[in-house]
Amino acid sequence: MLQLLVVGVVLVGATAALAWQVRVDTRRDAATEVTDVAAAVAQAPDVRDGLADPASADRAGIQEHVEGVRRATGVYFITVMDRDKVRWTHPDPRRVGQTFVGNADAALAGGEVVETYTGTLGPSVRAVLPVRGPDGAVVGAVAAGVATRSVTQDLLARLPVLALALTLAFALSLLGSWALSRWVRRRTHGLEPADLTRLWEVNDAVLHSLREGLVVLDPAGRVQVANDEARRLLPTDGDGQLDLGPALRRLLEAGEDVVDDVQVTDDRVLVVSRLDAHWEGRRVGTVVTLRDHTELQALTRDLDAVRALAEALRSQAHESANRLHVVVTLVEQGQPDRAVEFATAELVAAQQLTDLVVADVADPAVAALLIGKSAQAAERGVELEVEPDTALAEGLLPARDLVTVVGNLVDNAVEAALDAPGPRWVRVRITAPAGRVEVRVTDSGEGLPAGWLDRAMERGWSRKEHRLSPGGAHGLGLALVGQVVRRHGGTVRVEEPVTLDDGGGTIVVDLPVRP
Repeated sequence: MLQLLVVGVVLVGATAALAWQVRVDTRRDAATEVTDVAAAVAQAPDVRDGLADPASADRAGIQEHVEGVRRATGVYFITVMDRDKVRWTHPDPRRVGQTFVGNADAALAGGEVVETYTGTLGPSVRAVLPVRGPDGAVVGAVAAGVATRSVTQDLLARLPVLALALTLAFALSLLGSWALSRWVRRRTHGLEPADLTRLWEVNDAVLHSLREGLVVLDPAGRVQVANDEARRLLPTDGDGQLDLGPALRRLLEAGEDVVDDVQVTDDRVLVVSRLDAHWEGRRVGTVVTLRDHTELQALTRDLDAVRALAEALRSQAHESANRLHVVVTLVEQGQPDRAVEFATAELVAAQQLTDLVVADVADPAVAALLIGKSAQAAERGVELEVEPDTALAEGLLPARDLVTVVGNLVDNAVEAALDAPGPRWVRVRITAPAGRVEVRVTDSGEGLPAGWLDRAMERGWSRKEHRLSPGGAHGLGLALVGQVVRRHGGTVRVEEPVTLDDGGGTIVVDLPVRP
């Protein structure tokens, strides 16, 4: 209705403007016509010569000539007058000889008069032009006019075309408004503006109150909606747009629904679910939910460490029980010296390992980790060696980050060593050159080609299969190492073995020490 009202106002205004323009054009055309007719009559030889010499003029002939011109041109009247404004010609012969009614002074002075005037024949658009004799002097004037009713009839003759055009324009506007209204209703599913406003307010309130991150992408993969939690969990680029990252982007573009997949970003561990959204049988986008499991993952790692330590203690308790049985048996056999020698040898070896690690690694968390990993690796048949030049002061980097890097690299190296034929071993070296901490882990496995390092640092990488395993339960360790490296602005690289004694390869993590 508002569109129709606007269109109606525009059309009424356009109609009035066009009608006024047509009226002005019609009067201008009438003025031009009578001016041309008056000029033609003023230049006629019989009229010019007759007015120049009234005594010998053939006034009847001039009347007949002028009336013939009037009938031929269709003008309302043509009047020839002398300098005293006495008519020589007139459409009504009874008015010949009478004084001209109208403004002729300007024409008799050599000028020109164009006006709308009401004379003896009624209102008319008239032009009065001077008649000059052979010597150029003004000897009279000629007035030609068209009745205003003729001008009005000409205007009315043009109006049907104008009215038809305006009616067509209004009909098209009506049809366009109806089509646009139907299109808008289809696009909004019949919702009125007030309904849309309420729907937007509810959706906006729900999005901002969700404790989970929510991201909605269109079929082309462009982010359309992202709530506050999603913007907190995911990084943004320079334009403030969400940076999904290559790993998460590949997950979203896989085309398959994903439930609770673990993804590692630079500073968080996220649980991601992906679901395609459909409407009336067609895909309209993708809905992604994000849950922050960073703290839970840290607690899980701590629990795994405690579990591993408990397992190592259980193994040690089992071994200690066996050794105790040996000692008791030796004592019962009357060989106390051999019993003491056997017991102290095991204690010296264990204490020596602890003393060496603690002496070289001042950070208690890293030292405890290496001792625990050594016992765990030995139980699995892998020798874990801490190289003699290992030296790490306390407080250079957060203990949790160092434990994440060292623990996951050692676990990955032990798995690689177990997959290769014996002897199976892992070497660890931790040093602290000026301004950085370097962690170097070498194993006896098959190694990791340098070209696969970037993929191996992603969530889901399988060292056994050398591929990404979406949705798998493995492949998180190296991803967490990559997270720590990116957070500290460090580097990670693979060094190829030089000799057979160098194992299958070495992974080196270099972390800068910040003040």
